[in-house]
Amino acid sequence: MSIDTLHRYLFDNADVRGEIVQLEQSYQQIITSHNYPKVLRNLLGELMVASSLLTATLKFKGDIAVQIQGDGPVSLAVINGNDQQQLRGVARWQGELKDNATLAELFGKGHLVITLTPEEGERYQGVVALDKPNLAGCIEAYFMQSEQLPTRLWLFTNDEKAAGIFLQVLPSDKDHLDDFDHLTQLTATTKPDEIFTLPAEELLHRLYHEEQVRLFEPVDVSFKCRCSRERTSAAILSLPKEEVASILEEQNAVELDCEYCNTRYRFDSIDVAAIYAHST
Repeated sequence: MSIDTLHRYLFDNADVRGEIVQLEQSYQQIITSHNYPKVLRNLLGELMVASSLLTATLKFKGDIAVQIQGDGPVSLAVINGNDQQQLRGVARWQGELKDNATLAELFGKGHLVITLTPEEGERYQGVVALDKPNLAGCIEAYFMQSEQLPTRLWLFTNDEKAAGIFLQVLPSDKDHLDDFDHLTQLTATTKPDEIFTLPAEELLHRLYHEEQVRLFEPVDVSFKCRCSRERTSAAILSLPKEEVASILEEQNAVELDCEYCNTRYRFDSIDVAAIYAHST
């Protein structure tokens, strides 16, 4: 089966759209760059799947960020992506985390924040409380709050893969809630071993073999960090010169790590002098 792909599909006999995404390599690239506890690996997988599914609903070129912030032992978990389905992510935590910890136990009093930043047009940010038992429920609440469109999400993760399915009623003058409820019941029968092992076409056929489904060409999903030596140079320019000079004196170099991919960038005194010279 093809991995790291997203498929969109429509039902010919109902105003409902769907998406299915299956991730492996891109998921591994996010969770193996840090020594995350199991519960955080699973959560980042769910966030990554959700971000991919949400990105596929966008009608503009630009960026998306899906993040959870809180005052608990996990202060931040975020996935950043763009309309090209290029994703990266990171989480920050302190202390031991239980494998079966709930969102409330991880984040305390927290919020889910979804930020859409088009290349042209205004930035939009939606915020919902972490008052549902899982991430899927919180995102469903976001859609009801922001678009008033019935939406259902199923998120799956294990140690190797992450996957998910998205269903949403299309804007229409007709009442398609009965159709949506019927399709929701069919989709809810998805089992983890099916979505992790079956090609999307075969899984969708199993779920909706009595429905008329139009499946579109798949879109590749990838991990892509945006860090670079040039961007890191800009970060050095943002620091006070006295602080940079002190670091050079003590350590003979300024070293900065990308928190997304853990790449380390090292600048000695000659490098720093060149950065300052090019900035004038």
